[in-house]
Amino acid sequence: MIKSLNDLSETVDYSLVSSLTPDPSASSDGNDHSPREVKNGHFVPVNPEPIENPRYVIHSKTLFKDLSISDDLARADDFSRMFSGDLSQCQEPIQKLGWACGYALSIFGTEYVQQCPFRTGNGYGDGRAISVFEGVLNGKRWEMQLKGGGRTPYCRGADGRAVLRSSIREFLAQEHMHGLGVPTSRSLTLYTSETESVHRPWFNEGSHSVDPEVMIQESVAISTRVAPSFLRVGQVELFGRRSRKGEHPQALSELEDLVTHLIDREYTEINLSPLPLEKKILQLAKSFRTRLSSLITNWIRVGYCQGNFNSDNCAVGGFTLDFGPFGFIDEFDPEYQPWTGGGLHFCFFNQPQAAEVNFGMFCQSLKPLLEDDQSALEELEQIMKDFPQIIENEMKVMWASKLGMKTFEQTIFNELITLMIKTSVDYTIFFRELSGVPKDTSPLTKSFYGQNSEDKELMAQWSEWHKKWLSLIQTGNPSDLNATSDESSENLSKVMKKANPKYTLREWHLVPAYQEANRGNYTLIEELNEVMTNPYSEQSEEIEEKFYQKKPRELFRVAGVSHVSCSS
Repeated sequence: MIKSLNDLSETVDYSLVSSLTPDPSASSDGNDHSPREVKNGHFVPVNPEPIENPRYVIHSKTLFKDLSISDDLARADDFSRMFSGDLSQCQEPIQKLGWACGYALSIFGTEYVQQCPFRTGNGYGDGRAISVFEGVLNGKRWEMQLKGGGRTPYCRGADGRAVLRSSIREFLAQEHMHGLGVPTSRSLTLYTSETESVHRPWFNEGSHSVDPEVMIQESVAISTRVAPSFLRVGQVELFGRRSRKGEHPQALSELEDLVTHLIDREYTEINLSPLPLEKKILQLAKSFRTRLSSLITNWIRVGYCQGNFNSDNCAVGGFTLDFGPFGFIDEFDPEYQPWTGGGLHFCFFNQPQAAEVNFGMFCQSLKPLLEDDQSALEELEQIMKDFPQIIENEMKVMWASKLGMKTFEQTIFNELITLMIKTSVDYTIFFRELSGVPKDTSPLTKSFYGQNSEDKELMAQWSEWHKKWLSLIQTGNPSDLNATSDESSENLSKVMKKANPKYTLREWHLVPAYQEANRGNYTLIEELNEVMTNPYSEQSEEIEEKFYQKKPRELFRVAGVSHVSCSS
């Protein structure tokens, strides 16, 4: 059990900074907080800027347990000082400098440099995210990164801070996603400042505006997110671009070093095999394809929309990363998009296509390493081309599991989607009620918005669909899961409930939590964290009454509840 910062220091293993190349133009003291071009090197050593008068908000008891860290440590002075941005008192082997990494930006397959202040792309990267620790805990490697830890060379003129509101959203979302069984970065701790605040654009109360209308004063915060690594498609893409363009003499070797490090960090099983680099790269592409297609399928299974799935928000480890303008769907809509700036290309049902594009950019970035091997290039091209079929197969298996069917049946699925749109159903509640294997449609109406359950013609269509669904289960499932007896119905219900969560983290639950937190009351955050880390459990009647409900109609289209601007 890790009971002190000294105990934590015994797990230190800084593989990234020891095996990759620092920016040769970086300062020796880590005082590197102004925007500038970073033209080569894999990372910039930078010291975080601690928040003023930090105050404990919450820590993840689940993650602390997974890492064998004592819960008491979250409130210890030296631990809270480190994870609120002050590394000055850390003792070796914990380093006093953190690190930030650069990456490229592509949006749905289009390379961008316009948002870079230097119009070169050399200004993109971790603008306010600074990694401060890497170690091996319980046999697994973890990197710990401060979000809101101050400016880095990639800040593009911003202040490098995160605010309490967005930090609460990300903290709860990461632990909820883990509870849902979906690969994700994790939340370690959250501290806020009692005295430091910043201005952020936001919406007037009750506004339906798409764009923020006012500047509001918000408390700053630092959350620590944890992952095996924070390597992104955008990082590989940056070094792939530099190699393709021959931007400096070390460009190709830096790409090779990064990819080798990526394999070692995220795909150790490949690194252990005695294969040449070209073969390892092909194995890497196949393995990432498997992880990414599975991840996106799980997002849709639980009703999650990333909102802004650029290549720089796509972890090469194949897990959910960067909970900015995300959302869990309430009323089912294939075009659901929680981010006002996101567009249909990143909407709910288009996430497989967005993933395909990101995967394509990843593969394109690997090609400079395979230029002397035509057969390897051709195989990589085929790996790219096979992505749509791979994820389509994954999606069919997922939809079959949500419907409690042994095999996917396209016709009944299409009829269901049409009815769900026509009726306006709550996505989570509908599938959870279906998981009860109802003998008629009455339980399903719990998920219907408005007065649609009183529409006789519509209900007749639902009744017909339900009969077809029940018939397919009874004739297509094995005898222990075919709903022809009470026992087989109960068995099927248990299986379906593992695919269909009862609780998802809805924005209208989050808003009161961060509003109370702004007043210094964190009880709603604790309650949400407890409920949302057990999303498949029935929990108490009180919890069900509070959190297993449709979104109130008066909150639809309300800014900051139904849609959000890009995370601050």
